[in-house]
Amino acid sequence: MKKILLPTDFSDNSWNAIKYALQLFKDQECNFVLLNTYTPVIYHVEYIQTSSAQFGLIDAMKEASHKGLDQLQKNINTEFNNPKHTFTKISSFNSLTSEIDDLYSNNIMDIIVMGTQGASGVTGVLFGSNTIHVIKNAKCPVMAIPSDFSFETPHEILFPTDYEIEYQEKHLNPIIEIAKKHTSRVNILHVYIGNGLTQVQEKNKSILENSFKKIAHLFHDVKNQNVPEAITNFQLKARINLLVMINNKHSFFENLFFKSTINQIGFHLNIPFLVIPSGK
Repeated sequence: MKKILLPTDFSDNSWNAIKYALQLFKDQECNFVLLNTYTPVIYHVEYIQTSSAQFGLIDAMKEASHKGLDQLQKNINTEFNNPKHTFTKISSFNSLTSEIDDLYSNNIMDIIVMGTQGASGVTGVLFGSNTIHVIKNAKCPVMAIPSDFSFETPHEILFPTDYEIEYQEKHLNPIIEIAKKHTSRVNILHVYIGNGLTQVQEKNKSILENSFKKIAHLFHDVKNQNVPEAITNFQLKARINLLVMINNKHSFFENLFFKSTINQIGFHLNIPFLVIPSGK
């Protein structure tokens, strides 16, 4: 049974991500974990020990969290009554990333599906701070769903890579699993400047070719473009339903998402984005 974590802050954005997950995995037996975390905006341990008002606030937040999860479960049952799906609800006084770490160490989930923005979504920002923290720190794949994206079967998957990763099963299995379930084609996009592939890159590319033997796939080479530009241009030519990347520290992924502000690079993501940790 697949184990899927669905963090929610009860915003429209998180509901949209939940709807996406329920449709993407509709033919699989899954346990979905509905997670809501809450902490007071100002959180000082000394203050908590002395202030009954603070305790009152926490109790109110706890009650709102439980009520919100119960209502969310009702909404899911009304709109997506799927006998293959079971649900667990977790309400936790914790930060989201810390709770995710705890749940992962207890083997609660295989993948996280969440919205790109939270309730306080700022227009023009690609990812909310929660999503960025989760993507950077998660030890399992994370799928981020844009708030205005309606479900589409991922027939065409775009997988930009620099062939600098020695691909392992844990990197490729999430892609292969989706491709097999949805008869998808994987478009491997290599963006480079200068000469051809090094020996290491050639070796890694051949690992990919071997691993993707049983699914439809195409290799594409794009020279003298930056990665965001290449992704955007590719999307103009082909109807891509899912973008997949491996979060390899010190690779172009890190440069693309964390070293420059996303607004500056003019990268507009309007499709679901699956990030697979490199595990290094």
